[in-house]
Amino acid sequence: MPPFPTIPLLHAAYAAGLDRLDVVAECYRRLAAVDDPGIFLALVPETEVQAQAAALPPFDPVSMPLWGVPFAVKDNIDVAGLPTTAACPDFAYAPAETAYAVARLLAAGAILIGKTNLDQFATGLVGLRTPYPAPRNAIDPAYVPGGSSSGSAVAVAHGIVSFALGTDTAGSGRVPAALNNIVGLKPSLGSVSSRGMLPACRTLDTLSVFAGTVADADAAFRVMLGPDSADPWSRALPVAAAPSGLPPGLRLGVPDAAGLRFGGDGLSRTAFAATVADLEVLAGKGVPIDFAPMFAVAALLYDGPWVAERYAAIRPVMETRPGILHPTTRAVIGAAHRYSAADAFAGLYSLAELRRSADAVWDRVDVLAVPTYPRPQTCAALVDDPIGPNSELGTYTNFVNLLDWCALAVPGRLRADGFPAGITLLAPRGSDGLLVALGARLHAASAGRIGAGTMPVPEVELGSVQAGPGEIELAVVGAHLSGLPLNRELAERGARYLRTVTTEPDYRFYVLPGGPPQRPGLLRVGAGEGGAIETEVWALPPVAFATFVAGIPAPLGIGTVRLADGTAPKGFLVEAAGVTGAADITQFGGWRSYMAGRAAA
Repeated sequence: MPPFPTIPLLHAAYAAGLDRLDVVAECYRRLAAVDDPGIFLALVPETEVQAQAAALPPFDPVSMPLWGVPFAVKDNIDVAGLPTTAACPDFAYAPAETAYAVARLLAAGAILIGKTNLDQFATGLVGLRTPYPAPRNAIDPAYVPGGSSSGSAVAVAHGIVSFALGTDTAGSGRVPAALNNIVGLKPSLGSVSSRGMLPACRTLDTLSVFAGTVADADAAFRVMLGPDSADPWSRALPVAAAPSGLPPGLRLGVPDAAGLRFGGDGLSRTAFAATVADLEVLAGKGVPIDFAPMFAVAALLYDGPWVAERYAAIRPVMETRPGILHPTTRAVIGAAHRYSAADAFAGLYSLAELRRSADAVWDRVDVLAVPTYPRPQTCAALVDDPIGPNSELGTYTNFVNLLDWCALAVPGRLRADGFPAGITLLAPRGSDGLLVALGARLHAASAGRIGAGTMPVPEVELGSVQAGPGEIELAVVGAHLSGLPLNRELAERGARYLRTVTTEPDYRFYVLPGGPPQRPGLLRVGAGEGGAIETEVWALPPVAFATFVAGIPAPLGIGTVRLADGTAPKGFLVEAAGVTGAADITQFGGWRSYMAGRAAA
């Protein structure tokens, strides 16, 4: 069996004759070798998992993309036949139905090993708020494992399973990933059904994925992705797949000096700076961003409506059996009594105002990069203060779900003491694919190992630069280029960047009269009478393409654009009559060059 069970390695081994039953046996052997009783709260008997694996049809990774891949599920997510405890044994119940997302993973061939430990009722970022033995941090047991999805992260970090599900309300899918040197994918809210997940804050919750690599996390996410008509919080979001390459002109934002908070820890500060340097090689120089609006949003999380929402999630327990709760959990959720309904609305109004300020950042950048946590916290520190260190761990995570952004936590450069100091990439909802493309490259650039093992992070495998089934290629030449103001119209429709290529030399390029803003026009002329104009080709789903085309104003339209690579996607063209009085800028070879020339003039 491979040294770490990533999905590509497993599938290559299966194709070469590896027995799925040997994979199951290896999972249990590794669990025994780790000897950590805090990882799993409910372990499926090995004989039952063997039977589950044996019942799979013949190996077919196309129709079953997770065929034979072992995984685990956080124990606030229902699996029929296993108890759901939420780390509160007196609350435990036997679900009649498996959570919708888990059912999709099983249908894709994944093999469930068991259910993992957590901070009770998913309230905490440390992983120690459990009446059971707490999972040990896979890198250094002196430090907290992170929560609330502690067991899931530790199971992946030790290579017991290829991926595991967590949940994320305020960072529970990101902080444990960083503390255990693995990947944590926090999807756009509503893109994955939460039906069958015990809520913490129903308006903010999402299932999350822990994996050794970005590609593995994305593979599991793509299986779960899609609307669920029985889940009122599910949304049919256009979430494009990861582009084959990074869009040119990608704009990176990083916290300004006032926004960098490491609790005085120089090792974490230095590691973050080193990882940002790797990132800037991929995405260009980071723009300093004022994080005051984001920190103000984070301050709302445990103030008013969202504490009350946690209370509502377990109201019968709080009102009839509060004594069954972990003391810290009870103290945190019990604070809801301090707030009135009027306070709740005041919090919602404050969030609306702050969200407008925070979302303005996307007019300047495409991706934000932040530390996943300021500094690691020791288990001893939590004995002395169970609240303060937990709050600090959420510095860069607490605001994300409130703002409806997606996130990807990726291991970066290690601290000088060898402990991981992860980085998190943030983007507007629906931009999950862009984060995957950038995060996979950043993870590979770290030259690190996966989890607590010795396997190096694999090189990034480039995807297709052609549209896939059910997609339409669109060539853009103006303000819809990546990094320019109108590119968000593509991102919001789930467009996927494919390639940058010039047209055949049969086009004239114009600045159309009118404006502001200035608009380009691409006009096909006779062979050899024009020039080669730079385009970006993006892929869109048909419905998204239709809504995009419907908004194109005259004299522009959509036609077929002939490109130098021999392809002929749809693209922006201008009517011949529309270039009357227009300035010919063909000599610049593209809109970016023209804009740069104007700026330099």
